[in-house]
Amino acid sequence: MSQTLILPPDDAGIERAAALLRAGELVAFPTETVYGLGADALNAAAARSIFAAKERPADNPLIVHVAELAALTRFGITPAETPTLTSLAQSFWPGALTLVVPRGPAVPDVITAGRATVAVRVPDHPVARALLLRADVPIAAPSANRSGRPSPTLAEHVFLDLNGRIPLILDGGPARVGIESTVLDLTASPPLVLRRGGVTIAELTRALGRVRALDSSTLEAGERDAAARRSPGLRHRHYAPRAAVILTSEEDATARALARAGLGARVGLMIREGAPGLARARAYAAESGRLALRVMPRELTGYASELFASLRALDGEEVTAIVVGAVPAEGLGASILDRLRRAADAGAD
Repeated sequence: MSQTLILPPDDAGIERAAALLRAGELVAFPTETVYGLGADALNAAAARSIFAAKERPADNPLIVHVAELAALTRFGITPAETPTLTSLAQSFWPGALTLVVPRGPAVPDVITAGRATVAVRVPDHPVARALLLRADVPIAAPSANRSGRPSPTLAEHVFLDLNGRIPLILDGGPARVGIESTVLDLTASPPLVLRRGGVTIAELTRALGRVRALDSSTLEAGERDAAARRSPGLRHRHYAPRAAVILTSEEDATARALARAGLGARVGLMIREGAPGLARARAYAAESGRLALRVMPRELTGYASELFASLRALDGEEVTAIVVGAVPAEGLGASILDRLRRAADAGAD
């Protein structure tokens, strides 16, 4: 395939992308969470090409994006038969919540990795919504990156990972949320959060009364593994830059980074504005070529929106390691920490 084309999401760009999807081709497009790599979800061959382009393991299911709740009937899924699905859709769709429900008869096996459930959501991004409506097909779309790499929040991230592997990227600017959707399994009782993301557990608890989380110590190991198989993006190396990620406390981050840099290595440091030691880190970065500093927003919504872009930017500085100061494990911070812990674990492989 020739070099991947990047187009603005104007009427001509949307129409070209929609035509490619209808023809069984792949298109990368922006959502409010991260950029997605889309294929016609009713076309099994097209969906299989997602796995080839990403080098994604075949046992990792895909999320299906639809323009509205009623569009699920195209898969043979009747929302009225699942009252909780309808209630949550009314509260959180369009938005960063993916719901795992019993699959309908029209869902290809490749989408679900052969399982009895399918993950669905309505994205909250004007380009994604316009593309869904113009293509008039549901779109299966994981993140538009090479498998294992940090998720893309800019069109240029997609280009760096997938240039020559897909025909087209729609450039909708930076992703607003910056981390993937929350995945909630409605086939479990009570509903089970399989992946933390843009919708917090506190928000879901207010809506449902009670939810559980996959990372809870109250779940048996066998239950956690079985549930993880139903969720996209959980069972394989993920979110990792090329450099090793070292996750430590905010108080210790600067000292850890400077200690490594003092040994002659080029090191990245990612900490929030106002963190202890930041002034020292700034001074060292200015006087030394061995520290690449990325100062993150103090508030967590801003941090989340810059997370993956910052990991990629530090990777581009050719650092040997990236030291990251942890954020509080509350609200959106728990979702951010999930990504950082998994990036750190992957970097240790």
